[in-house]
Amino acid sequence: MSNAIRCAELKDCPLCLSGHMVTKVYGVGEKRNTAVDHVDFTFREGELVSIVGESGSGKTTLAKMLLGLTGVTEGEIYFQGKKRDISTQAKRREYWKSIQAIFQDPFSSFNMFNKIDTVLLDCINMRGGRKLPREKKIEMMTEACRFVNLEFAELTNKYPFELSGGQMQRLMIARVFLLRPKILLADEPTSMIDACSRATILDMLLQLRDEIGMTIIFITHDIGLAYYISDSVYIMEHGKFVESGTADEVILNPKAEYTKRLISDVPKIYEPWDLSTV
Repeated sequence: MSNAIRCAELKDCPLCLSGHMVTKVYGVGEKRNTAVDHVDFTFREGELVSIVGESGSGKTTLAKMLLGLTGVTEGEIYFQGKKRDISTQAKRREYWKSIQAIFQDPFSSFNMFNKIDTVLLDCINMRGGRKLPREKKIEMMTEACRFVNLEFAELTNKYPFELSGGQMQRLMIARVFLLRPKILLADEPTSMIDACSRATILDMLLQLRDEIGMTIIFITHDIGLAYYISDSVYIMEHGKFVESGTADEVILNPKAEYTKRLISDVPKIYEPWDLSTV
């Protein structure tokens, strides 16, 4: 399906997550730092969105606000068309059933003292499967591991630190397979692994998106990857969105100078590399 056709279809899909004038300020007085500066966004069900920017642009801070891990200084975030309410621990836990994350560093994403069985069982319990027979739970964990080309029988009773970085990335996707959230926020999820594994993991995420209609929000500095996988792209500089639209609109016909620079900084094997902007 072409990007244009898919984007036209997405316009009819319900809103999943949106924000109005969302802002995050750290510090006060002379030490005041605006990490995210009055941004607006709309993400629809089943949409694949990329938020692109260099280190320090504010994209990871925005991701933490979307997850409810960092408070919002100004503005509002809306979930499924209603103002998000995560004012209590119970409400946060309920919200987290619908939104999950895959982080850049798989080694910091797991409690290394919990065995892999515990990691996966927690996902089943979180989705209301605590009272399921153990045989059914093992079946579900086996299916989730098989989805990411892992064998549960080879992982049982092991700890996450006994796996390679690529295996831990796959295990994070197996958790998502079990949780089946409405929204997946992926913060540079493939930056620490080799190119072959990176392509495999991206294909797994896209397959999961197609199977359950999940919205995927990629946080990345890789504008080439954003064009390849995204329906919509938001370009972030110094805490602001300087440009947004469909992937074709933003990448093929950029208007903001910052977007043009990001595109020009992507090395092309068939052209001499211009390092003057580095």
